[in-house]
Amino acid sequence: MFAVIETGGKQYKVQKDDILAVEKLSAKGGDKIQFNSVLLTGGKEVKVGNPLIKDAGVQATVIDQIKDKKVVSFVKRRRKSSSKSKKGHRQQITLVKITDILENGADKTNVQEARSGKGLKIDYATKVSTKKKTEKAVSKAKVGPKKEALVKKETKVKTETKPAKAASKTATTKKKTETVTEPTKAKKATKKKSS
Repeated sequence: MFAVIETGGKQYKVQKDDILAVEKLSAKGGDKIQFNSVLLTGGKEVKVGNPLIKDAGVQATVIDQIKDKKVVSFVKRRRKSSSKSKKGHRQQITLVKITDILENGADKTNVQEARSGKGLKIDYATKVSTKKKTEKAVSKAKVGPKKEALVKKETKVKTETKPAKAASKTATTKKKTETVTEPTKAKKATKKKSS
């Protein structure tokens, strides 16, 4: 038995246990979904929809959310402009495995309807294996104490330099007062001589 379904603006001929790469759907890996837009079913008897077959559905299990191969768009404008533009794009797709084709009774099932995932963000970072996560955690734990030790050493150095700066400031202030007092003494001496 086979069916023709429509999803993501495209039509697919599917059979049981087929694996399809369709446009992004709003479902996570392991979720069970149902395509309700069935255009045609075949087998012993062929049913053609007008445009859809009522009460028919195709159930599938989401395998994974992935990105397709990179497509490079390169545009070079000729002659005197010497203008080029290069863009890369990886289409977001959903891998699904067809589990069942229902000619009737699809409305009564409590399976989530396959909806477009356009505009939804998918976190591809969650696919990192647990080994990598533990390695990162271990490396952070090892780095942490070393940084703290470096910070403690720096604070000790800073506290030692502060008194030295304070002493140098007092020495400069003393010099300034001495230079100020010498001219005043000279002025006073000249005033005494003149009087």
